[in-house]
Amino acid sequence: MADENPSIISHVSIGANDFDRAVAFYDKVMATLGCKRVMEHPGAVAYGKAFPEFWVGTPIDGYPASTGNGTHVGFIAASREAVHAFYDAAMAAGAQDNGAPGPRPHYGAPYYGCFVRDPEGHKIEAAFWDESAVPDA
Repeated sequence: MADENPSIISHVSIGANDFDRAVAFYDKVMATLGCKRVMEHPGAVAYGKAFPEFWVGTPIDGYPASTGNGTHVGFIAASREAVHAFYDAAMAAGAQDNGAPGPRPHYGAPYYGCFVRDPEGHKIEAAFWDESAVPDA
């Protein structure tokens, strides 16, 4: 039943100018989070664990893909180790560092994550919400 899904997001799509390079990048990076290709169309690939949640594709309108200032996509990691695996895979696959793995106390005591820019310039994040880091109230 749809009401049981805790997410408010159906999916997110980002554009790619070099589709093959983008898909090769996300094949490596999404695997670190337990995600895989779950759907494909000409010029588009969707990643997820069970259904298409994150799409990479060439823009349908035919104009070049671009990034949005202030826009990023955050992915859930299952552990601090998964955050590091995501970061390492992204860097090895051509990402630019935008914030190495670590805590960010200003995001909350449980937050542990990293930020990178994919080969197209999109800002992406992997974050683990570590409830054990919350002091007992």
